Amino acid sequence: MEKISFSNIAVVSCGTLSMEIKALKDEGFLDTKHIFFTTPGLHENIKELESQLISKINKAKEVCNKVLVVYGGKFCYVNANEPLRTMDVIIKEQGPNVARIQATHCIDMIISKEDREKAAQELAGGEKVWWMTPGWVKFRKFVFKGWDKGLANENFPRHTGGAIVADGIGFMEKYMNEHPEEFLEYCDWMGIPMQPYEVTLDRFKNLLLEQAKKLNEI
Repeated sequence: MEKISFSNIAVVSCGTLSMEIKALKDEGFLDTKHIFFTTPGLHENIKELESQLISKINKAKEVCNKVLVVYGGKFCYVNANEPLRTMDVIIKEQGPNVARIQATHCIDMIISKEDREKAAQELAGGEKVWWMTPGWVKFRKFVFKGWDKGLANENFPRHTGGAIVADGIGFMEKYMNEHPEEFLEYCDWMGIPMQPYEVTLDRFKNLLLEQAKKLNEI
């Protein structure tokens, strides 16, 4: 894997991915001193998402002249009132020294669509799967803020293959062992089983490197 420094780049990330970001920092891959997180699960509140994202980018600009945004595009920001206002439009407005990781959402940053399809075939016989990252488990109260059992019943059971957590940090094994009742309650609330799927963070690293390289060329 190509080695590129992030030392002159500030990272602004959705808090849902904070565990993966911190893991990459701990192993020395992300050698930046400047990481800013928005509240997890803001895709449910795009007005607050946009406000926090721009605020964090502005704070990042105060310490670095290059900013890498870790937010998905297609699924993280959907503005029904202004369909042409997309995540890429927001990022472009922040200036040429601000780049966004090229993925549709956090799950896509961790595991590609092709690998998700293969895993669904392997673990769920090709049935429809509800994909999550560890952050969707740890930050459940934020990610599913305002969801009651009725809304859960409308969304989750249609995923007959259950929920699969793409775990590149070993979170789920520890979570299930230390909080078994909480894990079972979560599955009961969703109305579908949940299982971990071990992955590496290589895809995430490569996507980050791709944007860091572009920023370093500016």
